[in-house]
Amino acid sequence: MITVALCRDSHGGGDRTIDLLAASPLVSRILVVYDGNPRPAWPKCQVIRGDTLVSGWILEAILKKVRTRYFLVITGERAIDISSRALERLVDVIETTGAGMLYSDYEETTPDGVRRERPVNDYQLGSIRDDFHFGPVQFFSTLAVRRALADSGPLAVTKYAALYDLRLKLSLTVPIVHLPERLYGAYVSPEMNKKGKEQAENKGSHKGQNEEMHFAYVDPRNLAYQQEMEMVVSEHLRRLGAWLPPSFGRLPADRTAYPVAASVVIPVRNRAETIADAVRSALAQEADFSFNVLVVDNHSTDGTASIVSELTKHYPQVRLLVPERRDLGIGGCWNEAVYSPHCGKYAVQLDSDDLYGGPESLQRLVDVLRGGAYGAVIGSYTLVDGKGAEIPPGLVDHREWTDENGRNNALRVNGFGAPRSFRTDILRRSGGFPNVSYGEDYAVCLRISRDYRIGRIYDSLYLCRRWEGNTDAALSIERINGNDAYKDRLRSLEIMARQKIKER
Repeated sequence: MITVALCRDSHGGGDRTIDLLAASPLVSRILVVYDGNPRPAWPKCQVIRGDTLVSGWILEAILKKVRTRYFLVITGERAIDISSRALERLVDVIETTGAGMLYSDYEETTPDGVRRERPVNDYQLGSIRDDFHFGPVQFFSTLAVRRALADSGPLAVTKYAALYDLRLKLSLTVPIVHLPERLYGAYVSPEMNKKGKEQAENKGSHKGQNEEMHFAYVDPRNLAYQQEMEMVVSEHLRRLGAWLPPSFGRLPADRTAYPVAASVVIPVRNRAETIADAVRSALAQEADFSFNVLVVDNHSTDGTASIVSELTKHYPQVRLLVPERRDLGIGGCWNEAVYSPHCGKYAVQLDSDDLYGGPESLQRLVDVLRGGAYGAVIGSYTLVDGKGAEIPPGLVDHREWTDENGRNNALRVNGFGAPRSFRTDILRRSGGFPNVSYGEDYAVCLRISRDYRIGRIYDSLYLCRRWEGNTDAALSIERINGNDAYKDRLRSLEIMARQKIKER
């Protein structure tokens, strides 16, 4: 009933998996993508010359050879321990649900024998980022795939984006279903484990997520990859009726009387170690306009408020705002500043553990906003450690953004960058920030980009510090999944909103 497709590397990656699957009576044939010599001989196996499953021509070659009702794709080259009972479970669920693609949770084992659960997220309308984590095992209905390609066109001619293109096209016609059961084990190879440890050692106490993966889309070495992914997601949004052309709404006149031209907004909770540095970084800005610093203290318990109060005695530009409510996230604290009578015409971001890159940062952001073409302007930042030393990947400038397609491609990547600056009236008209502490910035930038142009500055204006106290340091898999699911939900909401625009 099942054809399997997987990769084998020159070190024999996947050999154990091939042996297990070849022994299953449910498996008809195993298509082994392999670019080495000699070609090993296994029962049920046929070799396809190549080194990846994600290129268009290889995936097309695989699909042409599938004669079974289902096919199973194993991504990567690590060993997978999947039993025949798991295959029977996959067959039963895909038949009874009518899913086009099925994936499940799994268990991961390191070379030193440590076993850990690896749950994955449910798929939804907004799960369109190219790095959505399905796990290494993906199970497809052959009939559903053929219908999807008949409806939406053949796979795009790409080197990297074929599987991405396939699942986006499939999602338009049939459900992509997550089975929250551990149906297999995945083994982390010694090479993968060594690489992971080296990354962790090199990054010291940096944020818990894999930053090399997290920032892959801003690495110039990945330009061809990113261009393919952008092409595929843009076509998908067109098919969804959610792609927006590069025509933008006219910015409304703002006749509000503001106390200052700009406000640096610093939401904070329990940052006694860093808040003074952040405030002084804001005060050091040299500008030809008036500005203040609005520190929104979310009921800190470590003396943060006292530190800010002391600063207000010496610097009248600094205002300490303490919300009445105790249920606010970072977004809610932003709203306290944006809707307060102290907020200036422009609201500019500074996180409580970050710094501006120089005294001209605020001036440069506001100058672009004052030009009148943008509802928001976003600069670029440099990643540094707690002592200010640059760390990989260094400059994060989001050059994947274009004025022509940036607001569409933004639905594929995980952020807009920093520092962010806004016209305050546009923030207020757009409903402000969601009351959460993750993704609030992404949500509001998506919302603004739906209607208005967003400007970019590609020079570094900001130092983003990585240290053990970061709010996303050492996150659990469950927390990472929750964060990712929330951003997928934001994308779902934004896609639905853009579909409504296209219907008008």
